[in-house]
Parts: sequence; C-alpha cells; structure tokens
Amino acid sequence: MASGLPNSSSASHSPPGTPPLAKRRPLALSRPAVLSRLGADVPASLVVFLVALPLSLGIAAASGAPIMAGLIAAVIGGIVAGSLGGSPLQVSGPAAGLTVIVAGLVDQFGWQATCAITAAAGVVLLLLGISRVGRAALAVSPVVVKAMLAGIGITIMLQQSQVLLGSTSASSALENVTALPAALADMDVAAALLGGTVVVILLGWKYLPTAVQRVPGPLAAVAAGTALSMAFAPGVQRISLDGNIFDAVALPELPDGNWRTVAFAVLSMALVASIESLLSAVAVDKMQTGPRTNLNRELIGQGAANMVSGTLGGLPVTGVIVRSATNVEAGAATRASAVLHGVWILAFSALFAGAIQLIPLSVLAGLLIIIGVRLIKVADIRTSLRTGDLPIYVVTLAGVVFLNLLEGVMIGLALAAASVLSRVLRPEMQVQSPGLPASPHRVRISGSCSFFALPRLNRILASVPLRKDVVVEVNADYLDHAFREALVAWQRQYQATAGTVRVEEHGNTSFQDAEHRAPQRQSTRELPLHPRNSGQDTSQSILRGISRYHRRFADQVRPLVKDLAEGQRPDALFVACVDSRVNPNLITSSGPGDLLTLRNIGNVTCHAGEDASIDSAIDFAVHGLEVNAIVICGHSNCGAMKALLDGGSAGTADGASAAARETPGAGFDAWLDHARPSFRQFLAGHPVAAAAAEAGYSRLDQLGMVNVAVQLAKLETHAVAGPALAKGSLVATGLFYDIATARVILVTAAGIEILDGSPALEAQPVTATAG
Repeated sequence: MASGLPNSSSASHSPPGTPPLAKRRPLALSRPAVLSRLGADVPASLVVFLVALPLSLGIAAASGAPIMAGLIAAVIGGIVAGSLGGSPLQVSGPAAGLTVIVAGLVDQFGWQATCAITAAAGVVLLLLGISRVGRAALAVSPVVVKAMLAGIGITIMLQQSQVLLGSTSASSALENVTALPAALADMDVAAALLGGTVVVILLGWKYLPTAVQRVPGPLAAVAAGTALSMAFAPGVQRISLDGNIFDAVALPELPDGNWRTVAFAVLSMALVASIESLLSAVAVDKMQTGPRTNLNRELIGQGAANMVSGTLGGLPVTGVIVRSATNVEAGAATRASAVLHGVWILAFSALFAGAIQLIPLSVLAGLLIIIGVRLIKVADIRTSLRTGDLPIYVVTLAGVVFLNLLEGVMIGLALAAASVLSRVLRPEMQVQSPGLPASPHRVRISGSCSFFALPRLNRILASVPLRKDVVVEVNADYLDHAFREALVAWQRQYQATAGTVRVEEHGNTSFQDAEHRAPQRQSTRELPLHPRNSGQDTSQSILRGISRYHRRFADQVRPLVKDLAEGQRPDALFVACVDSRVNPNLITSSGPGDLLTLRNIGNVTCHAGEDASIDSAIDFAVHGLEVNAIVICGHSNCGAMKALLDGGSAGTADGASAAARETPGAGFDAWLDHARPSFRQFLAGHPVAAAAAEAGYSRLDQLGMVNVAVQLAKLETHAVAGPALAKGSLVATGLFYDIATARVILVTAAGIEILDGSPALEAQPVTATAG
C-alpha cells in the first residue's frame, strides 16, 4: 500500500527530465538579493566610516593611548566583531565607556601591558559567550547603566576641558576639577577657540538644512577645525604619529607584578565591555525590524575582537551605540556594512596617515566634550526621579566620577539590589482603628511576608490596643513559615489577654500552607474567589463579604461602572439556571454591564404567552436594549433535570395532574412543564444526547444538554426573538457548564464541542457530534 510520504531513495534524485544542476538555481536566483543588500551596505558603511574615524582618534587621545591604537581597534572591531558577532547591524570599535579604565591602566602599567590586559579581557568575554551567559549579563538595573554612562560623560568632559584649554589632563576627575582655575589662567586662546568652534558646529548641526546634514557632523566639525588651524593657528599642538597603522602594531607585554590588580582590571574591562556591547545590541534591535541579536554569539565576537585588538596594540573593543545607530539610519541591511567600515578605516589609515597628523588636539577635545555631554540625558534623570531611583543614580554617578568605573558600578548595583529587597520584601502594614464602636480593629498586611519583615511586624502588632476585637487581613503573594509563626504566636498571646483575633486571607498564598510546605510565590488570581466556610453564620458571612468588597474592590470596580450609572448597554441576554454554582460573569470573563441575566429553574424559555416574566425579559432585551445575542446556559447535575428523570414520565402526555399541582412542591412541578419537551426529545433520541453519551456524560447531563438545544429551538418560534433571529440581527448560542471540571461546552442542534481545548476534559474527546 503506497503511503503519502515520498520514498527516501527517490526523493534524493531530480524528477525525470530535470537537469542535475537544477538544484543550484535557487543560489543563482538569490544573487540579485545579495547584490541589492550590498547596494545598501556599501553606502551605509561609508557613512559609518566617516563617523567612526574622528571618534576613534578622539577616544584614543582621551585614553592616553597611542592615536593609532584607536584606529586599530576600529578596524578589528569592524572586521572581527562584525564577522563573528551575533548582532546583524551593530558596529563595534573603541568606546567612550572604557576611556576611564584604559587611562588608569596606561598610567599604572604602561601601554603594552594595557594591551595584554585587553587581550585577557577578550578571553574572559569569549568564555562568557561559550558559557551562554549572555542574557545573564543583562541583569543590570537600567538606572545603574544610565548613571554609569553619565559618569563617564562627566569624566570625559573634565579631562578634555583641560586639553581644550591647552593644558594636560590629569588621571582623576578631582584633580581635573582642582586644576581648572590654573588652566583657565594659562589658557591657550587659539586652542580654546578651535575647540569651541567644534563644539558650536556640533551643537548647531541638527539645525542646518537636511542636505548639509547628510555629511556626518563629527567629520565636518573636525575638518572645519583642522582647516581653521592651518589658516590661523599653525602652531597649536597636533596629533603625533610614527608612521601608518602597520607601523603602530605592537605586541603586548605582561605587567610587572601586582597580579591581583591586573586580575581585577581584566574582570573590570570584561564586565564593562560585555554590558556596553549587549545593551547596545538590544538598543539596535529596537531600532530595526530584521533578525534579533544572538547575545551569546555577540559576546564571542566581542571576545575575539578584544583578543586580536590587544595582541596588535589596539584599544579595547565594544559595541558602540553611536556608530550602530548611524549604521541603521544609513540603511544597512546586513553585517557586511560593519565589516566594510573596518576595511575603509584600514585603507585610510594605511594610505593617508599624514592627514591625521594635521588634526589639533583641541579639536578632538571639543568633539569628545560633546560626546560626554550626550552621555548625560536629562530624561534619564527625570525617569529616575519619578521611579524613586534618583539616589541610586546619584550614588553611581558620583562613584564613577570620583572613584573609578567598576567601583562606581558595583556600588550602584549593590544599592539597586538593596532597593529591590526593600521594596519587594517589605510588606505594607498598618493598624486601622474602628470607625464605629462595635467595629473591630484591623491590621492590614499586604505584599511579600517573610522573615525580613518580622521586626516591623512585631512593632505594628505591639501598637494594637489590648482586649479588643481584632481582624488581621493578610493579602500575601509570598508567605514563609517564620512570618506565619510570629503572627500565630502573637494571636495566641493577644487572645490570652481577653482579646479576640480573626485572620482573614485575601491574597494568593494560603496562610495554612506556610506551616506544611516550603514557601512559594503563587500566581495572581484575577477574581476574588473565596468560598464561604461551612458552619459560618450566613448573614454575617454576607456582611463581611460586603465589607471586604468595600475595602478591597469597590475602588477598582468604580471606573468600570462609572459610565453605566445612567443606563446599561449589555451585549447579550444570558439565560441561566438559578443554581448557585453557576456564575455567568465568571465563565464568560465579562464585567458589569456586559450581560443582561435571566435566571430560572432549568434555564428555560417559553413560547409567547406561556410565561409573562420570560416574555418580558426577552422583549426588553431584544427591543428595549437591542442585544446582539441570547445565550442559553445549562449545567451539570441540574436539580430540574434530575426531577424530570425521576418522575418525568408521569407528565409526559398531559402534564401534571390537578392533584399533583395541589400537593407540596406543586409550583416547582408546574414550572417543569417548560422543560418536559426536552425530556420527551431526550427519550426520542435527540442528536445532542447521542453526542453527549459518546463523550462519556451521564444520562442526567445528557438531558441537561438536550434541554439547552430544545430551549434554543423554542427561541426560533418566539414572537419576539424568532423574527430577529431570522433577520440576522440576533444570534442564539447554547452552553453547558460542567461544574466538576469548571469547563464550558458549546451545545448546537447536532452535537457538542468543548471550548478552548487546553487542557481538555479527562477521558473525553475535544468534540463529539452525533452522526
């Protein structure tokens, strides 16, 4: 017998008459797509090259490294990280975020030892990528990262202000601040004017015509500043190079001892490089709709790039948001743009190194000051103020500026973690005095209730007056044994002083569970379902429920009913049984004003004139409120259906006898006349009964489903509902609520269907239809 699957041997060959090379055609057809992508990538790579060139020179100058080290890092970042990284459009190179670390290392260990540290940091990044911890590196509070960048920006501004004024920058921010008055007194006017010109050009660039803005602002500012220096200030201090980029290649050297500090530096550089690269990659993903970043692969690419850059005498490499954003805005399509930008920098550095030496240091200082300014975002400060994170922002920023980058970040992370613990593990507690003399005192506790909160719990409970009636409301999403034990101990002690204590649970975590099992955080309930305890006084239970509603839910419900105060606009008339176990709004996920509900014994309808209450409800719904649907909803284990099964045959022909109507319960028996047609059709083998039997339902529930189908049929001949159904302005739907499984079943004239099949009823098919 032939199967519908292709034979494994024949599937590997071409169909008869097809040339063997036919399989290669998709590659040939894809070439125009590749060429079109290159058509987008080549122009984008040139734009990124023009932006990256001056930035790389400026970052090298700010780091105290050889100028060519910035270009080496730019080349390696573009080619190696661009080829091996996991971000399709991110551009890597030397970054301002590491200038503080590199400057300190150069001052302490020298340049070639710093290169060795860079290569070692690359190994750490590579191992992080191989270990697949890329996403874990994103577990950093955004406010700490934003404060870190702002601190770097302030540090760069303080350093480069000295250079712009014609002085030499110090290694620490505090030294640069204290040296600023002397630098102003001995200011090199020509250098300051050139740097100021660059600052003015960059600040005003966005206000120029669009055609002018097509030229990258940093390139235009550096070119203008260099041209002005050649014409009016030929004696200012300029970049000094020893040959081209190949002459600048230098092998690293191991540091001279102090290995603990070296290891700390390696980890610091790897941590900052990973965080900056990954956050930049995530930001780039948000700017474009193409493939997303593989964060682990991105760490591998950054690690390889730093290993190569450090080995060849380049600066540390990270993903850079400025170049990456430029790449996206320029229309890049693939990673080829990042690779090509590295190729262009290599070619320029090899062929036109002499042109780089024309750039004044103060011009690069003006460029870096603007970069530093742009790292400080007022919007971030406002956000931290709104969210209560301003102390974290200020402390992290101060630590980065006046200590060092890693210590500042570590302090910020510790403070952020402490803030989270305080917010998450510190539940709200308060004691509320009674408004009326007969009302109890209330202790309200909400949030995560753990041993962290015990000191505050004891303080709050100690403030409760003695010998009073006390209600403790526990609204916990997490509750451990220690918290429960402390509360129970206080309850016993308080009751021993002639007071009373009642514990009410309103949260997701059961108070009793904390005694018998390990604590766990429970999922949030969308609705406050709390069954009444057996033996509880009914009237008091209702009043307590109302009190709880007023305290916890009235304010939440008020916005939902605000627009319904003057009238209702329900979508459907929902006909349900009076059974207390059936909650129409719950099983339909509807709210106030959505359903007009008609409830009676057996969820029955009638023919026109048989029952005024049913007729008036249908008329009001269809004509008065213009509902779109009528829903008939039965349920399992229905008492009305059980009564029909027990004595239905007695009234199948003529209805109940006159004597029966005069006996106790005669009103109930008379009402069952509305459902006796359902019993007769059940006995006659209604298709719904057959489908329900096939699905494994009992005779009682089969009758309940048949009853729903019969009531739907009655609507078709009803004087009000019938014409609306025929016209299509009204639809009728049958439902059956299985109480034991809390699942809803769709009932039609031909069968049943279990709605939302996950998870389906045990041992029952998803659908069953009589055939």
